Amino acid sequence: MSEATFAAVDLGASSGRVMAGHLRPGSVELVELRRFPNRPVRVAGTLHWDVLGLYGNVLDGLRGAPPGLVSVGVDSWAVDYGLLDSAGRLIGNPVHYRDSRTDGVMERVRAELGDDLLYRVSGLQFLPFNTIYQLAADDLSRASTLLLIPDLLGYWLTGEVGAERTNASTTGLLDVRDGAWSRELLEKLGVPAGILPPLREPGEVIGPVRADVAAETGHPGLRVVAVGSHDTASAVAAVPATTERFAYISCGTWSLVGVELDAPVLTEESRRANFTNEGGVDGKVRYLRNVMGLWLLQESLRAWGDPDLPALLDEAARVPGLRRLVDPDDPEFLPPGDMPARIAAHCRRRGYPEPAGPAETVRCILDSLALAHRVTLREAARLSGREIDVVHLVGGGSRNDLLCRLTADAAGLPVVAGPVEATALGNVLTQARAHGVVGDLADARALVAATQPLRRWEPSGDESAWAAAAADLGLER
Repeated sequence: MSEATFAAVDLGASSGRVMAGHLRPGSVELVELRRFPNRPVRVAGTLHWDVLGLYGNVLDGLRGAPPGLVSVGVDSWAVDYGLLDSAGRLIGNPVHYRDSRTDGVMERVRAELGDDLLYRVSGLQFLPFNTIYQLAADDLSRASTLLLIPDLLGYWLTGEVGAERTNASTTGLLDVRDGAWSRELLEKLGVPAGILPPLREPGEVIGPVRADVAAETGHPGLRVVAVGSHDTASAVAAVPATTERFAYISCGTWSLVGVELDAPVLTEESRRANFTNEGGVDGKVRYLRNVMGLWLLQESLRAWGDPDLPALLDEAARVPGLRRLVDPDDPEFLPPGDMPARIAAHCRRRGYPEPAGPAETVRCILDSLALAHRVTLREAARLSGREIDVVHLVGGGSRNDLLCRLTADAAGLPVVAGPVEATALGNVLTQARAHGVVGDLADARALVAATQPLRRWEPSGDESAWAAAAADLGLER
């Protein structure tokens, strides 16, 4: 099979897309088939995902795919799930990870089980919305099966139940040491082990689509393949790295900042630094920390009525840097709402001048995010022992020239920006590998490096102002 076309379903926290990936010898090309918003819905005080609307858009996207489609893979954000009853029916719309139902739950579970056990088993960063804490706040009395979002869509497409390993590794319920569900944690939490489906690997063929799906989309014989179904796992698989001494920033609503390792880092120092060990393609470990990311900018733009972003970024680039900073990981920024007001209040509390208008707010956000990138990259290198020569910034954030330049200056490292659609590329290339169209992970990355538009940003050479700012915020000594 020298030429083939694969479909990638890539569901982000704010939008979704269905892409067709055309592979020919030495070439990979993405074509957008459908793009659609992913808007949460609040019902009776609870924030839900409109998962049926997402599934409908997926079917519409596949309907527009060219004939001869080989397979389709689904990736999405992590941690959230749907519950099925004994007849395989969905019990209500999945709850959004930004919902308040987990308020105080993480602290209670950590007090009951202990940080040492939780980190030693799962190797995960302590985040209040991790699946383990959502389950502790959920009613499981009618549930027979738990499916993470990509696995839920895969189930609707094929009728097959399973849990892809990279996304399973974000739940807090997978034992990072042996790659199996942790019976110890399940028993201590009172979660029935039978609720969790069998694990599957990236590249595993899940099965053919159901007859009704084939009829509705016009693709008889279409197969569904498990990919790195956590979108960051797919994005990292498509990092155009030519050396092992690289770090990555998968930058969108969240910034996932880290390095790729062969084994987890489970030291006490790593736990205290709140780093996570998540699964990657080919058994790799994504050693990283979640940074709040462009969520602060997205919510600010929404509050301002969605102004012209390129013009606003040009104006922000002329604002003097590092005059006002926030900690983007402060929990006050997690919920949706009036972000500019929260940023102004945060600046005021820390003794910085409040931003005077959108341009100063945007500069504050991007300076703060670049500073968080610097701190996290330095800690990832120190804790893992991995030297870093270059930072690959992929995803939607790679289009933001100001953020890329600031990140290079803050980190004191060259930043290679792109590809923008790294997640869809990683999704497609994992399917292509399963069908023998592409070789190993290094071959896939070389293909990305050779065919995708990339830009390189060199650091200015003076990190002193960034070091002083990090120290001022208490982020770095």
